[in-house]
Amino acid sequence: MTSPRFPDLISRLPATVPFVGPEVQERQRGMRFAARLGANESMFGPSPFAIAAMQDEAAEAWKYADPSSFDLKNALADRMGCTPDNIVLGEGIDGLLGNCVRLLVQEGDAVVTSDGAYPTFNYHVNGFGGVLHTVDYRDDHEDLDALAAKAREVGARLVYLSNPDNPMGTRHTAEAVADFRRSLPESTLLVLDEAYTEFAPEGTNPPIDPSDAGVIRLRTFSKIYGLAGLRVGYAIAHPDAVTGLNKIRNHFGVNRVAQQAALAALQDQAYIEGLKREIETGKRAYAGIAERHGFTAIPSHTNFVAFDVGGAERGERLLKALQDRRVFIRKPGVPPLDRCIRVTVGPEAERAIFEQAFAEAVAEVG
Repeated sequence: MTSPRFPDLISRLPATVPFVGPEVQERQRGMRFAARLGANESMFGPSPFAIAAMQDEAAEAWKYADPSSFDLKNALADRMGCTPDNIVLGEGIDGLLGNCVRLLVQEGDAVVTSDGAYPTFNYHVNGFGGVLHTVDYRDDHEDLDALAAKAREVGARLVYLSNPDNPMGTRHTAEAVADFRRSLPESTLLVLDEAYTEFAPEGTNPPIDPSDAGVIRLRTFSKIYGLAGLRVGYAIAHPDAVTGLNKIRNHFGVNRVAQQAALAALQDQAYIEGLKREIETGKRAYAGIAERHGFTAIPSHTNFVAFDVGGAERGERLLKALQDRRVFIRKPGVPPLDRCIRVTVGPEAERAIFEQAFAEAVAEVG
């Protein structure tokens, strides 16, 4: 039997994925991590309402999901101050990013992002034959002026911005993002990734304007809502963009258990407010840990903290030393961000595991 003949574009792609999961590392090392602090999941877990909804819906798993996600979409529209025609569901932000690129990027089209920003976006752009153009971070923030200038220079079809940012945890103000949006060419669409918006203070992103056809805003239930394993994300966009995304999405991609869990989680805002307070406590604790070891914690508006450890080589060695102590973290891979390690805020018990392992790792690495 002959091998399948891939299109040239697919044949040219490297056989890589954006992330190596902790499960892969555990299998390679023959051990389980004691603290899973590298994927920015919510170790606090989902709302008890969401857990109960999943349990109730489990017996109905033999049924296909509602392909329109009617109940969840309407609840989201009420919360976002828009109509259901402005909402489309997808398999987390990762799935929505793939659909955005598929919808708007033809082979050879220019796309702009920051060097070191969320790599799954680049993965999709490469997969559909877009041409990536990158700009450097400035002062640990995505450089809005440079992104806009590059978009004008190359005639970008899409510009990607995460606010708050991953991997650094920094943010721009709503006014700055609005000015950035206005500075883009009319033919350029902004993909605004707001995965961490619930952790950020008021005024981080502009008010939602459902009539703005120049931006697609992406949000998720994977972070503060604690449902990363269920893969539920949503886009807020102009109805024309939603119509386009509906033409190409996997209509059964968000399963019925996930839909019910997300709906229940959305209704338990008291639980979310409690999580915000706990995560702020954890971020202050991490800042203290960094300071005690002579490092700097970059102020974060997410559920993780980037530690500036003074260099890429030291960061790699600390990463390995922490893995040896069964603590899973990650670090940026692109200069100058690679001088940092990135640690998710977990519950107090996991923070204690990290603190002890980090002290031992610093003593080993120097």
